[in-house]
Amino acid sequence: MLTDIEKNAIKDYYQNIAKNLTGFKPRQAQRQMIAALANAFSLTLTKSDEHEEEPKREGESLIVIEGPTGVGKSLAYLLAGSVMAKTHGKKLIISSATIALQEQLVYRDLPFVVEKSGLQINYALAKGRSRYLCPYRLYQLTHETAQDDLLGFDASFAVWDKKPKPEEISLLREIADEFSARRFNGDKDSWPQTIDEALWFRLTNDRHGCLKAACPNRAECPFYLARDLLETVDVIVVNHDLLLADISMGGGVILTEPANSFYCIDEAHRLPKKAIDQFAAEHSLSQAQWFLEKLPNLTDQVAALTDKPDLANLADEASAALIEVFAEWLWVLNDVPELSMTNDNMEPVWLWEDGQIPEALQVITTNTAIAARMLVKHLHALNDSLGNSRKDKNTENALFDRISSELGFSIAKAEQINSVWDLLEESVKEGAPPLAKWISRRQADKTDYIFQASPISAASALSHGLWQKAAGVLLTSATLQSLGNFDLFLRQTGLSWMPKTATLALESPFNFAEQGELYLPAIMASPKDSQAHTAQIIEWLPKLIDIQEAVGTLVLFSSRKQMQDVSAGLPANYIERLLVQGEMAKSALLRMHYDALDRQQSSIIFGLDSFAEGLDLPGIACVHVIIAKLPFSMPDNPVDKTMSRWIEQKGGNPFLEITVPETSMKLIQAVGRLIRTESDYGRVTILDNRIKTASYGKKLLASLPPFKRL
Repeated sequence: MLTDIEKNAIKDYYQNIAKNLTGFKPRQAQRQMIAALANAFSLTLTKSDEHEEEPKREGESLIVIEGPTGVGKSLAYLLAGSVMAKTHGKKLIISSATIALQEQLVYRDLPFVVEKSGLQINYALAKGRSRYLCPYRLYQLTHETAQDDLLGFDASFAVWDKKPKPEEISLLREIADEFSARRFNGDKDSWPQTIDEALWFRLTNDRHGCLKAACPNRAECPFYLARDLLETVDVIVVNHDLLLADISMGGGVILTEPANSFYCIDEAHRLPKKAIDQFAAEHSLSQAQWFLEKLPNLTDQVAALTDKPDLANLADEASAALIEVFAEWLWVLNDVPELSMTNDNMEPVWLWEDGQIPEALQVITTNTAIAARMLVKHLHALNDSLGNSRKDKNTENALFDRISSELGFSIAKAEQINSVWDLLEESVKEGAPPLAKWISRRQADKTDYIFQASPISAASALSHGLWQKAAGVLLTSATLQSLGNFDLFLRQTGLSWMPKTATLALESPFNFAEQGELYLPAIMASPKDSQAHTAQIIEWLPKLIDIQEAVGTLVLFSSRKQMQDVSAGLPANYIERLLVQGEMAKSALLRMHYDALDRQQSSIIFGLDSFAEGLDLPGIACVHVIIAKLPFSMPDNPVDKTMSRWIEQKGGNPFLEITVPETSMKLIQAVGRLIRTESDYGRVTILDNRIKTASYGKKLLASLPPFKRL
């Protein structure tokens, strides 16, 4: 139950913002969100003592809030979330999908709340280990005694695929100088220029290669300094990937334990697919073979340092077993018809129907999984032995460190292989959604096969890994409903299994009926006839866009080919005003768009799905959004195909249950590019006749803002 102290604290801080910010307008929807979040977090379940088991959670402190643009969601959850976290002794973890929102939270929103409200909180941005350099590896690469190693690198374990160039060596030395002088903090994102990924990978480390407490540079390690800082702050800002990585390891490994954390997950509409990606796995057959062939050289070196030849032999035997079974896979896959390459299909895919292992491959799949698990087990045993030997021998630390680092990278590669085969071998419980399992073929210098597996739903992983453990969770975004309800989102996230989860759809602060119009022209061509539909778009755009008016237009396409065909088919005077996604960086495109408007010229942006979400063009920067085609996503990838077949087998209709609701969400996001502030105005035009003729069209239209219909 929300206490009077908490109510008054939130009220006082909110009033402080109103007093300290000129022109601040309290919004009813924002106050409603603050109250709903505070009430949800007040229902958190806690143990009466440390020996008691965690209480069973059914969603009491979980809430899903759809907050349209203009509500002020970040202020609402930062204020209410921080107060509730402080009073309950929890850490507040804020997660977003995009870098842009993370930076907005850390560099604008949080400082604003602290300054204007008087709320005393400190905060930090958490990043994955790969964003920080490893000082020990940096000094190894740049120290004079290491130059021979740098120039004559060990090809077996080198990160780069060619001998380093002089400019790469020069950059490494510059980074080392700047880091030593404390002008560079070791965070990749704070280096003023872009650093090549292969070179940066040489500088960073992973949890296996890290020397941890034994590292002589532990005190200055950017990663550990950042992690130590997280222990001292009230609010941690992360991205969805880092949050999901922590969940996949059981929670509380990277971040605070879920039971001691309140979470505010912004851009939550991205979470379901992000989670599926996090729990998927893949590896290349040829790269695995290359790695395994080189591995005995490393295990021999470890054996020499540890006097444990028996452990090295076990690792070598597991490696040899994998090499043998992968050779068998190569022989088998060369004869699989589904993996035959044609001119129309240069990357064929063999999808295992319903995630079932083909009968003829049961034995080889099991053998591969066993060998992969044994390799990981024995490499970990070698790593433990190496660590113990390093403690016992105070000499040759540099050699121990180099071998330890290389062994760490090898364990990471072995675990990647192991994770794939654990999924490929796994059988799901009856009634549970199957795993998607497939093999794809790629042709470069030689044939390669990619083994891949993925859950088709992240509902179970999210439910068990977060919802049933967390002290409290807010999930919010501008678009979480589809076809007027939260059903799809709740199913995709597993929140439908938490019966006490609350949902709330806030009203938009905008007057859509006065600010916008919706126009559905008489388009005769069906989008299914791509050529005819493209011709009609080319015919209609000059009628819809007045290039004499100095305003911005955004035209959204579902197909890159159609976008390119339309851009090439327009009259020359229209082509002069076009800015096409993909022809330049997004930042450059937006800069040119605003430059044209400043010169009192019209500007037309052609964009794909990514421009239908998160693109902010207020005022005259966008007074017309034209949607070329309803944003349907057909199940053309292995995960979606497996999901569709599973729904059909249960007697459902995947088009109506998945495709149409997802299209509704995407359409709402696309339409949302038009009205970004209370003073914006404009028109949305949809050039797809299915919205008027198809049975689902009325549902899609009913989900859109109540624009004036033309």
